[in-house]
Amino acid sequence: MLPLITLEEHFVSQAVYNSPIAAKLGMEKFPSAIPKLLSLGEERIKDMDEGQVALQIISHNPACLLDAETCQKANDQLFQAVKLYPSRYAGFAVLPMKDPVAASTELQRCVKELGFVGALVPNHADGVFYDGPDYDVLFNKFQELNVPIYIHPTNPADDSVSFYEGNYDVNLQLILSTFGWGWHADCGLHFLRLYSGGVFDRFKNLKIILGHNGELVPFLLERTNAALNVMAPRDRTLKQVWDENIWVTTSGMFTLPPFYCLLKTTKIDRILYSVDYPFANNSDGVEFIRELSNSGLVTEEQIEMIAYRNAESLLNVKAQQEEIL
Repeated sequence: MLPLITLEEHFVSQAVYNSPIAAKLGMEKFPSAIPKLLSLGEERIKDMDEGQVALQIISHNPACLLDAETCQKANDQLFQAVKLYPSRYAGFAVLPMKDPVAASTELQRCVKELGFVGALVPNHADGVFYDGPDYDVLFNKFQELNVPIYIHPTNPADDSVSFYEGNYDVNLQLILSTFGWGWHADCGLHFLRLYSGGVFDRFKNLKIILGHNGELVPFLLERTNAALNVMAPRDRTLKQVWDENIWVTTSGMFTLPPFYCLLKTTKIDRILYSVDYPFANNSDGVEFIRELSNSGLVTEEQIEMIAYRNAESLLNVKAQQEEIL
């Protein structure tokens, strides 16, 4: 079996779990995931082995915003875990996204001192997207350090919750506003805002990762690209930026039809396998890789690229094949 590298794999730090902030994570909705979120040891390794995951890029659960001090504590805890399992773990930093200057400082520390390979951030900071000039200092730091920023869905801002209210109960409202639809659409919109706001003009080498097969963007990419070319042309088209600045993971998306859309809109060297552990199952993910391998949609070389080679290239990491034998 191929060695697999996964990039959207979460934990919850002790600094957060033992504080009032934990209530904002909504972990009670996923009781079976709680011990897995708290584990950075043998339970996580066991689940990785069962899912043929050679290397897991671990990030803090992005369901709520953290201040600079809490981010530092969470990143330090993850660093200690990576030191214990250096061939199995690597780290994405958690950043205080309400303060772009502090976020830039913490990113510098995590990459230069802790050896992290990028950062995973929530899709907005209490309703504020990152297309404004205040965030240029942070995007400049990502570009300077040559590491990617993984923009991950998060709960809707308070002033957006009403969009999802309707003639149904609160559980359906929750699903529609989060993992059933809303936060994926918000995340795709964020990419379009970054493009429209000129972020990719100012930072031409910025590297951004989107999960969940591209957060709905691939399905409408050609239509949106055409509309922007007519109404609001830029130096580079949306499709050019998609090809040159964006990487996409398969996190939590284990069926072929949406992957086929991704495959037809996205360069093969920009597609990366991921799971979304522990909210998705490593074993389900590896079954998807087997199904994809047998589908005829990709060649043997391409399945290797998706499984681990593209991640190795993007993150400058290495999947140790003997780890999963």
